[in-house]
Amino acid sequence: MRIIKRNGSEELFDIQKIIAAITKADSASEKRELTPEEINDIAEYVEYKCNKMGRAVSVEEIQDMVEDQIMAKGAFELAKCYVRYRYIRSLARKANTTDNQILTLIECNNEEVKQENSNKNPTVNSVQRDYMAGEVSKDLTKRILLPPDIVEAHEQGIIHFHDADYFAQHMHNCDLVNLEDMLQNGTVISGTLIEKPHSFSTACNIATQIIAQVASNQYGGQSISLSHLAPFVQTSREKIRKAVLDEIKEMDVTVSEEKLNHIIEARLREEISKGVQTIQYQVVTLLTTNGQAPFVTVFMYLGEAKNEREKADLAMIIEETLKQRYEGVKNEAGEWITPAFPKLIYVLEEDNVTEGTPYWYLTELAAKCTAKRMVPDYISEKIMLQNKIDKNGEGHCYTCMGCRSFLTPYVDEDGKPKYYGRFNQGVVTVNLVDIALSAHRDLDEFWKIFDDRMELCHRALRCRHERLKGTYSDAAPILWQYGALARLKKGETIDKLLYGGYSTLSLGYAGLWETVYALLHKKMTTPEGRELGLAIMRKLNEYTAKWKAAENIDYSLYGTPLESTTYKFAKSLQKRFGVIEGVSDKNYITNSYHVHVMEQIDAFDKLAFESQFQALSPGGAISYVEVPNMQDNIPAVLKVMQFIYDNIMYAELNTKSDYCQECGYDGEIKIVKDEDGKLVWECPKCGNRDQNKMNVARRTCGYIGTQFWNQGRTQEIAERVLHL
Repeated sequence: MRIIKRNGSEELFDIQKIIAAITKADSASEKRELTPEEINDIAEYVEYKCNKMGRAVSVEEIQDMVEDQIMAKGAFELAKCYVRYRYIRSLARKANTTDNQILTLIECNNEEVKQENSNKNPTVNSVQRDYMAGEVSKDLTKRILLPPDIVEAHEQGIIHFHDADYFAQHMHNCDLVNLEDMLQNGTVISGTLIEKPHSFSTACNIATQIIAQVASNQYGGQSISLSHLAPFVQTSREKIRKAVLDEIKEMDVTVSEEKLNHIIEARLREEISKGVQTIQYQVVTLLTTNGQAPFVTVFMYLGEAKNEREKADLAMIIEETLKQRYEGVKNEAGEWITPAFPKLIYVLEEDNVTEGTPYWYLTELAAKCTAKRMVPDYISEKIMLQNKIDKNGEGHCYTCMGCRSFLTPYVDEDGKPKYYGRFNQGVVTVNLVDIALSAHRDLDEFWKIFDDRMELCHRALRCRHERLKGTYSDAAPILWQYGALARLKKGETIDKLLYGGYSTLSLGYAGLWETVYALLHKKMTTPEGRELGLAIMRKLNEYTAKWKAAENIDYSLYGTPLESTTYKFAKSLQKRFGVIEGVSDKNYITNSYHVHVMEQIDAFDKLAFESQFQALSPGGAISYVEVPNMQDNIPAVLKVMQFIYDNIMYAELNTKSDYCQECGYDGEIKIVKDEDGKLVWECPKCGNRDQNKMNVARRTCGYIGTQFWNQGRTQEIAERVLHL
């Protein structure tokens, strides 16, 4: 049995600490009121109660139990001493809320924070520095910047105020980088003018520098499109052609046009290979100012090409990108492994989705890459054109910002659709399960509490908006002055970009599956469960629409990834309501609208069922199917991809891609329980449990994680069933 300390770290329950604390308090009272046997009885009763709770218990809960038992024994003077001691210690802690938390970060024993992000290594100085700064920022946010009721709701797990560690700064969440503008019209990086590149490889180099700069000036994900690099293939082709002609002239030989074109295209392919390798390796090896690789998504959409020549060039870039990702990157032992970034998104469209179409070969390559490396993920152009319709009545296909956050359709003042250069202001997530349990299966009470929680979320989202208002473009020149998001003047505020739909605010939601079960005692996949789940989604959208109409701010509903928050919400539910079968009996709750990870359902039924809910999550969501090793069954992968094209806007296939550095095992590394009941990763071949000597890649929130996860997320990964 484990306990959760105040600083977030976990340790084994130790009955002797309770005995020692009561004995010390008894000695400090005017008369000794309890015998050693009575003290032991109290400690044993507390241990029994903690075991019965079936979860990790907080120190505060244990102290409450001890206090109750002292009173039950009639030791009132001792109880006074114990209460006084707790009060004095509480005052001491409040005097400085950050010191202990920061020290636990440095010593890497804070269970909650050290595995908060599966792509951050908490032992690295740059990550620790970011976390330390984050603790100071969170302290300022809680004490000064946010209203007390929002802070309290966040602490209790009623809502989650995302990225509070960055809130003190005037930073936004995620965006679509306008790489086209920056490459075609030039940009400025660290005070240096970067002009339009004269080759594809140079364009790739500049793109990686832009990615790094953008990542260091925001806290969420970013996306770029390969279509913005495609025009520079022709630039390089012309440059190579001139160089080859000069060589031929110097050698005084005659070469046929066919041979000339063959030489040019061969050299061009080599340059494309080097350029793509630059993006892959620089993104993987870069560390931004917050101690992690940039959370970047690369979009591959043939439909963005401006003409057939450019489409063919874009296809070459996509092909090379897929080939290099299929190969992977080498770890420190020199073995090929799955990298986390960049995330790849491949658009399924008429030109590539069926055998015999011009770019079917790319789709086959994408399927092989997914089977081995878990990327790319897939957007259906067909479904997205139906879901994302602007005020002109036109559908659009475009990438998400990072892993899943989608912008709403937008038309600029010239009547043209615009997506690149736009961004998300921030996210606040509501714990739907808490509303359901608070209502005690009374639907009328559920909707009443729901309304109250929506107003709480609204005020929290407005805090995010107000924090960005008045931000000067000088705060992040790469974003606001030099084209990534805008080209504002120096000294100009970003305020006009916060209204009118240019940017979005996201209302996140979590645990729809458990919410339906708590209210109906029926699964969401039943007809009654489905109807209630859809009703809740529609109600959430009603609120975002109401706020948008009243304020001219684009609020949008967002299926929260819940990487570490799933554990926080689950623990909060257990603390507030106890362990309830089917609702709060796990150390995690289900992401957004997803079918529960333990539910037996095949891939096609899952995607078809979830598509109804995804369509009601316009601010972002992604569905997935869990599959075994599919490298020898690519036709089945292609069948799933074609089903995605016809049925759901955005989905992915999850497989396993692991490597043990101790013995060279490259199969699935398993999750087992250690002697203390903690979930740990273990190589099934050699028994290695050292996380520093293994490479594990799992998709947990839209991105692939390559470090490790908290106990809640680890349990969720362990309990996933296969859908194929």
